[in-house]
Amino acid sequence: MDFTFDARTEELRARLLAFMDEYVYPAEAVAEEQRAALASPWDTPAVVGELKAQARRQGLWNLFLPDAEHGAGLTNLQYAPLAEITGRSPHLAPTALNCAAPDTGNMEVLAQFADEAQKKQWLEPLLAGEIRSAFAMTEPEVASSDATNITTLIQREGDEYVVTGRKWYISGAMNPDCKIFIVMGKTDPGGADVRRQQSMVLVPRDTPGVTVRRAMKVFGYEDHSHGGHAEVVFDHARVPVTNLIGEEGGGFAIAQARLGPGRIHHCMRLIGMAERAIELMCRRAVARDAFGKALAQQGVVHNWIADARVTVEQLRLLVLKTAWMMDTVGNRGAHTEIQAIKIATPRAVVDIIDRAIQLHGAGGVSQDFPLAELYASARTLMIADGPDEVHQRSLARRELKKYL
Repeated sequence: MDFTFDARTEELRARLLAFMDEYVYPAEAVAEEQRAALASPWDTPAVVGELKAQARRQGLWNLFLPDAEHGAGLTNLQYAPLAEITGRSPHLAPTALNCAAPDTGNMEVLAQFADEAQKKQWLEPLLAGEIRSAFAMTEPEVASSDATNITTLIQREGDEYVVTGRKWYISGAMNPDCKIFIVMGKTDPGGADVRRQQSMVLVPRDTPGVTVRRAMKVFGYEDHSHGGHAEVVFDHARVPVTNLIGEEGGGFAIAQARLGPGRIHHCMRLIGMAERAIELMCRRAVARDAFGKALAQQGVVHNWIADARVTVEQLRLLVLKTAWMMDTVGNRGAHTEIQAIKIATPRAVVDIIDRAIQLHGAGGVSQDFPLAELYASARTLMIADGPDEVHQRSLARRELKKYL
């Protein structure tokens, strides 16, 4: 394994770092000010559009897609350090580059599984950043960490599918630019194979019977930057059978294909979040005095900073190894490593951000620093894309098989 950045990665890193310094970081406060003046908190601040236009002009667009036809054609190993940089401002930078979840996963699904008509209608405007999308899988009435539990029905009636069910924490759905849902439900609820009962269909937001009922709060606040996390009701919503993605019964397999890249993207960005927290921790430590000396001279602060640096270096190596394996042996071959980073990274980054919050005192939990928002994002990722315990269960089973 050689993790030396190649020439293209180095060039993109230099451009992206300059873009962050010149445009993204200064836009963080501007976005908050503009959002406060909007008629709806779910509308997009004008500065976000300006960032997207500037990113396109600089060729920093759709970097996440390895398919050169639709994206930048980067390998996972090439994209990893770029995603890390965007993680330093996770609520602005990924959106500016059209590399934000859930659109990234949805574009990957459409690029890999959609037919040409579906790509024309939905993938192309998503690639252009003209619309947003949402992935509707999680349900409030069942343990959705086990995807076989979902109860939403997708029933065929003639040339239409009728979609009935209730979803929640559907990221991005509050954004008025969200025009399409990829909905996972059961087309064969009584099927013998529990992993062949599910299918995915495209449901436009304006379909009769689709109601975005309310915004779900995260740690008591509404996540405006990501377009919210909504409860969505599908009450006998009808769509043409041509809106089926792939084949009936293929939903579970598509979901697994979607989550592999999504998990590594999250972990890449989490490392960037940790780096931002370490930077803020160091700046605070040298700027504040307590009990007669600078915080930077306190032994416990030394320990926090040193431990954070060691942890980040370990995590980065594991994520880079995973990216390299996905490139060389495929997502299935990197299954263990993908699960390992999903378990290790959010947990460790939460601890680093928590230390940074502690060092900032009341400021750490305020809106004047990004730490509280970073903490909420990192902590949520211990649940999203499969709770840690699900990955631990699967990973342990793989290890135990060696001894059975």
